[in-house]
Amino acid sequence: MNLHQQALTEYLAAFITGLFQTGVRDVVISPGSRSTPLALLMVEHQEINTYIDIDERSAGFFALGLAKASKSPVVLLCTSGTAAANYFPAVVEANLSRVPLLVLTADRPHELRDVGAPQAINQLHLYGHHVKWFAEMALPENSAEQITYSKMVARRAVKECKSPVPGPVHVNFPLREPLLPALEPYPFSEEQADYEIIAGELALPQAALERIAREISQYQKGLIICGPMDQPSFSNAAIRLAEKLAFPILADPLSQLRLDNSVIIDSYDAILKTDRVLAEFQPDFILRFGAMPVSKPLSLFMKKYRGIPHFIVDGQAGWRDPYHLGTKVIQMDETAFCQQLTNYVKKNENNEWLSQWQQVDQLAKTAIKAHMSQEQELEEGKVFYELFPRLPKDSTIFVGNSMPIRDVDTFFHKNNQGITVMANRGANGIDGVVSTALGASVYQQPLFLLIGDLSFFHDMNGLLAAKLYELNMTIILVNNDGGGIFSYLPQAESKQHFEVLFGTPTGLDFQHAVEMYHGQYEKVTDWEHFSKAIKSAASYKGLNVIEIPTDRAKNLTSHRKMWEQVSREITTYLQGVEK
Repeated sequence: MNLHQQALTEYLAAFITGLFQTGVRDVVISPGSRSTPLALLMVEHQEINTYIDIDERSAGFFALGLAKASKSPVVLLCTSGTAAANYFPAVVEANLSRVPLLVLTADRPHELRDVGAPQAINQLHLYGHHVKWFAEMALPENSAEQITYSKMVARRAVKECKSPVPGPVHVNFPLREPLLPALEPYPFSEEQADYEIIAGELALPQAALERIAREISQYQKGLIICGPMDQPSFSNAAIRLAEKLAFPILADPLSQLRLDNSVIIDSYDAILKTDRVLAEFQPDFILRFGAMPVSKPLSLFMKKYRGIPHFIVDGQAGWRDPYHLGTKVIQMDETAFCQQLTNYVKKNENNEWLSQWQQVDQLAKTAIKAHMSQEQELEEGKVFYELFPRLPKDSTIFVGNSMPIRDVDTFFHKNNQGITVMANRGANGIDGVVSTALGASVYQQPLFLLIGDLSFFHDMNGLLAAKLYELNMTIILVNNDGGGIFSYLPQAESKQHFEVLFGTPTGLDFQHAVEMYHGQYEKVTDWEHFSKAIKSAASYKGLNVIEIPTDRAKNLTSHRKMWEQVSREITTYLQGVEK
């Protein structure tokens, strides 16, 4: 078996395994060449029923009947080209009749599209709005990540077919020749399903909750990870659950969970840069809420322990699992889930795991404070460190992307000031941030926008709304004259062309733009000046811009020294514990 054949076999067998593990038992195949590997593997699977129907239009309706009667997703498989078009009437009927039909279409690989290759039509979104969901698969690979990805797409496709409203789904497979998979040895393992989707609305059945509670209660080293969330009552519900389980909550700044409570851990981004922590703080369970957290070290930490039970709770029936780490997706209102689960889980009397996290969290804060107290120059990290204790109670901070949101993650520590943190973390772009924050300022007051110079430049036109509608907002403009985040990325190692392509200095004087929109402008010269400017900002009506000039190279050096200091303190502590 050559490498191509091995990759083709393992990748497609993983997809079929994912289908089987989520309940697919019937497959209708329309014969063709490009679909050969999928067809052969489907027929080879010993527990899947396969039906051959030569006419694609008839095959589509035969599969529709199977799905109608069984009330389970049925797979419909064909080759590339017009074969897929002949499924269209059955797909339309499945959509309108709410029948779970899963259409798999083989396709030419990308290099054979739009170059006159035979049997090559545009199959992307072929069925338009008549399907609930569409996915274009990656070309077959058999790395561990791609095998997991293949299974995950299969599971999601079945889930989308079934709930919340049944209907058709389309998955397109670009495949390169040669097309023959290896059928010996038997390509499917006897592995048990390692993934489960539990769908509910505000509540799950009591039996399901009790089963989940029994499973969670057996773990001693669990983590509750909360990414961006926007549910007012979620914080208290999550804290009560964490207290009963004695699990730490790693709270993203956008989770609205950075409250002054002992189960909240907020310095994890710095903590998880310490090798000793990565090696010794191995969780045996993860319960995750909300979108993916901002912190890259946290994402790498979760990926390091891929394979442990990892439950994802999503009340909006989403699929927020970009690294394919989840082993159970629970589609239920997050607040209701925490409230109800708290009634069923067993109280954990062992606080050792939680205490370890609390100790390193405090060590990290102490090290950060020590480092920042020595920093006299205007430096980006200290802007955020100095800002948060000076914000008025019940303020809203809107945070720009790139470095600002990461510095908020590092320096916005838990408190009881009622501060709301907002950001555009859907696509993570640096565009439109000024306008979004101004829109939010209509309902959220006082509001402070924390933004970098490039992002501010991208949306200076947005300041017009502040002038036209007399909106009140203070902008903390951190100006390092370019793209500061690139100094932390591998591109910084390539000095040639770095400034032109990534540093991108503009040398702009933003005072003129602020004054053009009738805003107040102030450039900070030292920390005392900064403190006074923030103190007076809350009482200012209208547009107020406070600019802090910083140096990209010095910022990078300062951040690295701080992280090294955190790592030294934690490593020394852990060595002492070991003795």
